[in-house]
Amino acid sequence: MSAADVAGSGFAERVVAWQRVNGRHELPWQQTRDPYHVWLSEIMLQQTQVRSVIPYYQRFRARFPTLEALAAAPLASVLEAWSGLGYYARARNLHRCAQTIVSRHGGEFPGDPQITARLPGIGRSTAAAIGVFAFGCRAAILDGNVRRVLARCFAVDGSASPAVDRRRLWALAESLLPTTEIEAYSQGLMDLGATLCVHRQPACDRCPLASLCAARQQGRQAALPVPVTRKPLPERRERVIVLTDGRQVLLERRPASGIWGGLLSLPELAGGSVEALAQRNGCRLLVTSELPSIRHRFTHFRLALAVVRADVEIIARSAGEHRWQWLPLERVGEAALPAPIKRLLLSLRPPPAAIARSAMAAADRADH
Repeated sequence: MSAADVAGSGFAERVVAWQRVNGRHELPWQQTRDPYHVWLSEIMLQQTQVRSVIPYYQRFRARFPTLEALAAAPLASVLEAWSGLGYYARARNLHRCAQTIVSRHGGEFPGDPQITARLPGIGRSTAAAIGVFAFGCRAAILDGNVRRVLARCFAVDGSASPAVDRRRLWALAESLLPTTEIEAYSQGLMDLGATLCVHRQPACDRCPLASLCAARQQGRQAALPVPVTRKPLPERRERVIVLTDGRQVLLERRPASGIWGGLLSLPELAGGSVEALAQRNGCRLLVTSELPSIRHRFTHFRLALAVVRADVEIIARSAGEHRWQWLPLERVGEAALPAPIKRLLLSLRPPPAAIARSAMAAADRADH
């Protein structure tokens, strides 16, 4: 069945009718047409599940209630509020986008998805979602959930060119757009992909598109969409240090560009020594030990981190450079840290009773 045949058989009407009864209606960002709130939710939902996003969305809105407040905030504050959501490039682009809208668009989101798509961190699908849900535009959304629904319903096989496949799906998505009820239709497609037409074990028996679905008729639900073939990733090796007195750890602010840009992380030991780093930060080195290495996958490479723990005694607080920061171990959970570094430091935190005893001992030494 061609796209025209499927459209003529009530594709959009089935999606809209299903969404009215079975779709999601109570998500916090569905209760507003404010483009700032719609945009924020769309960025947070990239590569993150709804149930994880909701509390972050609510806290982020409370901390930065307007686009102007977000644009005026320091990047470090934005990254801190984002801490735990991961994929921090989203937060950096969010901040840069807010500043761009304030400086170039008078603080108002463009109503045209084609203009919105050119803003930092906003691609074609996100711009369409903002246009649909904030301005009622007739635009096609093609996030991961929608791609899965369309690839299965129309048995879209992959070719040798991912770019060709993307263009094919975009053309398909645009050809199916209804002339009315665009919001319910768009939300319905996303909801279908998120709740029924899931990656594994789709609930075809409850899907309103089951009788139209070519993948179901061919028994190919598990094979579609065709996964993208990825080349083996190169590996980079680095060495980092956990410099700690048992109650706090020394961190370094990463450069704004590059991996983990703008986040706090463990200092790298490129050519210097552990003892030199300790002395530069007003510490006396006590003992060093090797910790389990860390492996982390990025889009274009794998990172292998050898980890050295250096237990120190802080002799004098050094004024140091702005990029250095002592972070209390009990605050690791709320800090803007790369996910693998945060997991490591959380595993090193002593129990609360031990932290209290250490603090009392430090106070006693200061009194004497």
